[in-house]
Amino acid sequence: MMMPRAVRQASQPAEYRLFDQLPPPSAMLDEVIAGLTQQPKRIAPKFFYDERGSRLFEAITGLPEYYLTRTEMGLFDACLPEVHDRIGGGGCLVEYGAGSSVKIRRLLEELQPRTYLPVDISRRHLEQSAQALHADYPHLSVYPICADMTAPFELPAVVAGLDKLGFYPGSSIGNFEPGDAQAFLRQVATTLGAGGRLLIGVDRKKDVNVLEAAYNDSAGITAEFNLNILRHLNSALATEIDPAGFRHRADYNEESGCVQMFLECVKDQSSRVDGRIIDFAEGELVHTENSYKYGHEQFADLAAGGGFKVEASWSDADAYFTLFLLIAQ
Repeated sequence: MMMPRAVRQASQPAEYRLFDQLPPPSAMLDEVIAGLTQQPKRIAPKFFYDERGSRLFEAITGLPEYYLTRTEMGLFDACLPEVHDRIGGGGCLVEYGAGSSVKIRRLLEELQPRTYLPVDISRRHLEQSAQALHADYPHLSVYPICADMTAPFELPAVVAGLDKLGFYPGSSIGNFEPGDAQAFLRQVATTLGAGGRLLIGVDRKKDVNVLEAAYNDSAGITAEFNLNILRHLNSALATEIDPAGFRHRADYNEESGCVQMFLECVKDQSSRVDGRIIDFAEGELVHTENSYKYGHEQFADLAAGGGFKVEASWSDADAYFTLFLLIAQ
């Protein structure tokens, strides 16, 4: 079997070290309670990602209805050699959300960074993924950061002075409200520093049937992923919300250009959350995720408001998806 190119070309062993910047459970619980006591109720999508949620999302990426992952990866052939030509090798690769190892392996092979920093809120999934990569690329320094990437966090001092490339695939930027997306991008620009680059995937506006099918797959995996957010909260924060009392719902809102995902309450019920009772009414919707879709110029304007300039972009023939290479101003 051919060894990873990063291993073949390097000669010195590298380091593996975890940096834990995860907020305490009390802060997470406060955020959940705040979301469930407002109207309409909401749970932030970052709470999807315990170990089981991460596995379910990996399964979603391979579904026939879920065009996003295969379309994005289809763009890598054209994108990654050009990115390498622009930035060279030997820098620091920061992945926002430790997602598909298939994607990051493509980047490690093509871009040849000196260090890799995956950032994710799910510590167990993060460590498993990062350790597997370090085992396969033992001469790549791997510094997983367990943190809420939607809040400010620090890069370790060991990567100071290295050129930095952020990687935020899968159109996860669409999970933010547009104003919050700009605030997140400003935070990323600050973290990467002036001249730092961000390779980011963006889902495009398209036929509503294609969009809704991607979030309502026939196998029911997305529904299970959505309901898993309650199982995660029950496990991590000792909430008592019955997943059987809810069902998955996802609809495209053409006016906002956004797929909105909810948990719909199937009966009147009350749940205990840290000693308080939260009432849910039959038919009530608990918002769990937005997925905004953007036109090319619309996203370029959003990025500019977040402190980035578009350096290059790549789209598929159907204009379903675009990879943008942004540079921090």
